[in-house]
Amino acid sequence: MTVPLTDLRAQYLSIKAEVDAAVARVLDSGWYILGQEVAAFEREFAAYCGAAECVGVGSGTEALHLALLACGIGPGDEVITVSHTAVATVAAIALTGARPVLVDVDAETYTMDPASLEAAVTPRTRAIIPVHLYGHPADLGPILETARRVGAWVIEDCAQAHGASYQGRSVGTWGDLGCFSFYPTKNLGALGDGGAVVGRDPTLIERVRLLREYGWTAQARYVAQVRGLNSRLDELQAAILRVKLRYLDSWNETRRTLATRYQAWLPSSVAKPVERPGCRHVYHLYVVRVPNRDRLRVRLHEMGIGTGIHYPIPVHLQPAYQDLALPVGSLAHTEQLASEILSLPMSPMLAEEQIAEVAEAIRVAMEEG
Repeated sequence: MTVPLTDLRAQYLSIKAEVDAAVARVLDSGWYILGQEVAAFEREFAAYCGAAECVGVGSGTEALHLALLACGIGPGDEVITVSHTAVATVAAIALTGARPVLVDVDAETYTMDPASLEAAVTPRTRAIIPVHLYGHPADLGPILETARRVGAWVIEDCAQAHGASYQGRSVGTWGDLGCFSFYPTKNLGALGDGGAVVGRDPTLIERVRLLREYGWTAQARYVAQVRGLNSRLDELQAAILRVKLRYLDSWNETRRTLATRYQAWLPSSVAKPVERPGCRHVYHLYVVRVPNRDRLRVRLHEMGIGTGIHYPIPVHLQPAYQDLALPVGSLAHTEQLASEILSLPMSPMLAEEQIAEVAEAIRVAMEEG
């Protein structure tokens, strides 16, 4: 019995003809950077999210970096986010020269705790980045209230939440800007790196568009209007994403169905993910909490079950961020989670029978002690 954590090859094979045709179309066109495929994907993804506009960029990290720059974030500013996230979230803040301020997460959803956010606000707070972790939306209502009160930008990190919604509206459209990653493992993944920024303010989105390619405009190429970067979604990835976007809703529904099977079949001693009222979880990852996590993970590996830990070391305890002066014990929920969380196999390509096998393997392994 072998059950992989995810299965990207199976996903490709399920739509191989369409993907291959899209790639061939780009190769035949002779245009490989910022052409018709990128423009079409930007329109289609904006429409999918319910956003006014979309800008395709080089990666999810660069989406966050460009969004922060578009909001004028720089040295002397503070940007609040969580420590329980991919380090990319915090790295994007550091790239601007601003100071990351890391707060604790809610013990149930593992997303930003609004009370911890409120306590972290200072006169230098210029932006807030809620992370919609594992596919579950952060509690945007109180987060936006705090942001409005202190005059801070809200930039949503939607890297793991394509298709998730809060109070019936897509994540990425609540804040000033929403940032997505198309890393291959994501719910909507390219076959390489890619990212996007969505938003409703044309002026803000146009600034992101300027920044992604050296500050050039379509009317004045090679003339930098602002000091920009090189962060461009390429035509091949855009064409592939256009194919996959057509399947995103059905793949997300499969993820949700598999999650309900986990909920029913896993032992009661396993702490399972929740879906808060008003939220639509898209289960980018199916993350449980268990005692003796490391021992269980080894046993599952021996039984052919793929697992992951997202994430084993909170950002505030990593060597690169010791200057933030948050010692062990600073963020209680975050630090406890890091020792207990385990990502179980989750992919729209998995069968319910495989989920049953994983649940049974966990039952057996936990009974062994």
